[in-house]
Amino acid sequence: METFNIIYPSPALAPYIRYYWLLKVNTVSVISETSIPVGCINLIFHRGSRMFSEPTKELQPQSFIGGISTEFTELTSTGNVDMIVVVFQPFGARTFFPLPMSEFFNNCISVNDIGDISLQELANRIQDIRDSKLSIELIERHFIKQLHSFDHYNYKRIATAIEAVNNQPQIDVTTLSDTACLSYKQFTRIFTEHVGAKPKEFTRIIRFQRALYVLQTTPQISLTQLAFECGYYDQPHLIKEFKAFSGCTPSEFVAKCSPYSDYFSTL
Repeated sequence: METFNIIYPSPALAPYIRYYWLLKVNTVSVISETSIPVGCINLIFHRGSRMFSEPTKELQPQSFIGGISTEFTELTSTGNVDMIVVVFQPFGARTFFPLPMSEFFNNCISVNDIGDISLQELANRIQDIRDSKLSIELIERHFIKQLHSFDHYNYKRIATAIEAVNNQPQIDVTTLSDTACLSYKQFTRIFTEHVGAKPKEFTRIIRFQRALYVLQTTPQISLTQLAFECGYYDQPHLIKEFKAFSGCTPSEFVAKCSPYSDYFSTL
């Protein structure tokens, strides 16, 4: 049996957290899943068995922060699945963690290794609680306590730049730095620290997510038109990026599963 739920955060946390998703799967069969780049940092709590990562040939940590990724990852279950995942806004995770978000790029780091004792205590409590509603309440309390100490000066600049990326399929870093009222060098440094990926890497991921969303909402679109609408140079460019991020071409992807953008579908 499988249950999947999305829960949205309280108004105080909504600027920083997109949503929480909860997955429970009770089965004796092995579940395989391809994780593709989304453009958001996640905090994952495994309350059941941990997932096995094919690229690293290791089990994921029990609780960890998953950074922005530019690679797809094949995951397989090792038993019953019971997960709570905090999905941050692209610019939101830096509000809560003491490290530059670039430290998590293409990486999963256990909460025990980032030097945040209160987060470790939260992870331990989540592990011992099976009530999902209470778990979300604990998570919310934890993050609300940390809001008062955050400097919002650069946060607002990066939030404005992200909004520009969301609204414009083709936008370059110079335009983004002008939007944020920063020099190119300053903007790249601050953006990478807050978002966890360089601006060019992030815009590539969002372009891919936009393509998924267009395929989701306009399934009959041609690849040529898809490339044009999503800001790719041409159809070969679209196919190359799709293979890099998902392991298959757009046509192969559509044949295998229904396209869905975790980024644009939840804006």
